[in-house]
Amino acid sequence: MLTYCRTLWTLASARILLLCKDKDRGEITTTVIVTALMAVLAIALIAIIAAKLTAKANSIDLGLGG
Repeated sequence: MLTYCRTLWTLASARILLLCKDKDRGEITTTVIVTALMAVLAIALIAIIAAKLTAKANSIDLGLGG
C-alpha cells in the first residue's frame, strides 16, 4: 500500500510540475468572460421575447363578453 501511495504521489507531482512549466495555456480569462457575456445576453433576449409574447397574448380579445 505504501508503494502504491508513493507511486501515486510521484506521478501527481510530476504532472503538476509539467503543467507549471507550460506557459502557453491559452487565453482562459478572455474565453470565460466572452462565454459569460454571451450567456447573459441570451438570457436577457429570452426574457425580452417572453415578456413581449406574454403581453401580446394578454392583449388578445377572445370575445367572451368580459
